[in-house]
Amino acid sequence: MNEDAFWALIDELSRRPDDRDERLEWLRAELLRRPAAESVEFQVRLEDACEVAGTRAMWRAVDRIESGGCTDDGFHYFTLWLVGQGRKVYETVVADPDALADVPEVRALVGRLRDEWDDEEWPEWEELDYVAQDAYDELTGQEDDDEEFLDAVEEMAEELADELSGEAVDEWEEGGEARGARPEGVAIPRLTALFPLGASGS
Repeated sequence: MNEDAFWALIDELSRRPDDRDERLEWLRAELLRRPAAESVEFQVRLEDACEVAGTRAMWRAVDRIESGGCTDDGFHYFTLWLVGQGRKVYETVVADPDALADVPEVRALVGRLRDEWDDEEWPEWEELDYVAQDAYDELTGQEDDDEEFLDAVEEMAEELADELSGEAVDEWEEGGEARGARPEGVAIPRLTALFPLGASGS
């Protein structure tokens, strides 16, 4: 599964009209039709895409949307959600996090308290992180051995290192700041206008 094949699956996932659970079941069924190695490579490319999106600038944008309530786990779940929006949205937002202001799912949250956001509306998608392992476990019969999948992902990530591009972790570490630190100087004027401080607090 090369990068284009990965994004072809994600793009189809993003276009499906079903709810999130039904869309994940579709993705799982697609992976089950393929060799187990493709589930491993799907996970490698998913993690790489999340890492690329995990920048200070992106953190600030998400934290603004969530009225200062973005956590480490929540930020990771956001990057999964962003990947799940499809390649065009993902690449646009990675290039300019303020472009989240143009994403319909984000605009639907404007002016509403976080307590009013439905589970399906939150810009987070933790469950996308588990589909490839579920498919792999069923294909290999190793449903009680999480380590086998994780080891396979690590091994394939090393094999594909030259074509993967995730560098966001280094960006955070080099700055010497905790991920929760609010990065200054990152321009997000449209999100700032849509989500003034405190406007979406619980």
